[in-house]
Amino acid sequence: MDSNVIIVFIIGWLAATIRMATPLIYGAIGELLTERTGILNLGIEGIMLLGALVGFLTVYITQNLWLGVLTAGLAGSMINLMFAFFVVTLGVNQFVSGLGATFFASGLSLFIYRLKIGSPTLPPTIMPFQELKIPLLSKFPFVCDILFQHHALVYLAFLMVALSAFVLYKTHWGLKIRTVGENPATADTLGVNVYLVRYLTLIASGFLFGVGGAYFSLAHFNMFLFGLISGRGFICMALVIFGGWKPWPCLLAALFFGWIDALQFRLQTIGFGVPHQMFLLLPYLMTIIILVTMGQKRTGPAALVTPYRREEWIAKVE
Repeated sequence: MDSNVIIVFIIGWLAATIRMATPLIYGAIGELLTERTGILNLGIEGIMLLGALVGFLTVYITQNLWLGVLTAGLAGSMINLMFAFFVVTLGVNQFVSGLGATFFASGLSLFIYRLKIGSPTLPPTIMPFQELKIPLLSKFPFVCDILFQHHALVYLAFLMVALSAFVLYKTHWGLKIRTVGENPATADTLGVNVYLVRYLTLIASGFLFGVGGAYFSLAHFNMFLFGLISGRGFICMALVIFGGWKPWPCLLAALFFGWIDALQFRLQTIGFGVPHQMFLLLPYLMTIIILVTMGQKRTGPAALVTPYRREEWIAKVE
């Protein structure tokens, strides 16, 4: 194979890695923040789908991309607010509530789409986010092609990783989040409002889920399809385990999965005489392998999936 072809293949592969990792970064950081407060949210898949639809419909109607991002995030926050009422206030089982949130958000997406768009032969399209090129780095063609020719949402995803790391480890609010996730009763005795911390964190993480979903319909594609998310919400939960509940390792985990996802698309174009479904299987197969090999070795927050009811804790003390 010609060396120039190989170089173009590698550059395209690495650039696609970053693009494919972007929605995973949003989802993984949102889930990371949630789990650090002791809440497991299985609703990412449905929330991302709803965010993709709401963002698309907003842009379809208003032609304003950033308004679409905002409404997608708000839609995610609203679903997570409902989820928070069940798991934080009522103390309902988090697994059941999370799956319920996924089914509800997915069904709501289908209903709204049929209501507003109907069943057209060709799905409507919008003008998506365009790539932002950084002129000062144009003299470094290979680096620029890989790192600095992406949509604005890509750069915001990396900024969100840095911001989450700063909040978790350098701020008083981050200390509250980590304390609530490890021992909510102790946090309560120290004057931390456990319910408020969990509510606000869930609302913020829901916003990230919605934006991550909107990335597909507003940047990666220019339309909404019901197969946009394709299980990536569940992959985000595996990334949190893979990253050890820390922002920067979660970023590396997302890039790793983005690398595999980008690879399988390119392998499909080459073919090798293998059914394309085998290549589509790669990211999900890696998810299962990681959960099996690393799930037992990783230790999450001590209070994860454990509901906190202040009255029961006081009764035990008395």
